[in-house]
Amino acid sequence: MNRTVRVLHVPDCPNAAVAIERIREAVGEDDARVEELLVRTDDEAARLGMRGSPTILVDGVDHFTPPGCPTGVACRIAPGGDPVPSVQALRAAFASSG
Repeated sequence: MNRTVRVLHVPDCPNAAVAIERIREAVGEDDARVEELLVRTDDEAARLGMRGSPTILVDGVDHFTPPGCPTGVACRIAPGGDPVPSVQALRAAFASSG
């Protein structure tokens, strides 16, 4: 099954590369098409559903942000301090969206 995973991020986000690396480790290169999208304005963030950089959308769904979190061009803040989901959390999200 080929999924589309979008990584939405602001310019020079140090966590975008980490997110892409973890996604590739979680699903492999043949099981997901990874799209990296640079977001520069709050209007773009609202239209695309970016809730902090990086935001990961699996087939258009953000499995990693609590409901009600506002969109915007900002750094991602996560409980526990790691703004990028773990490989295990990514695998769980891929399994639940399939």
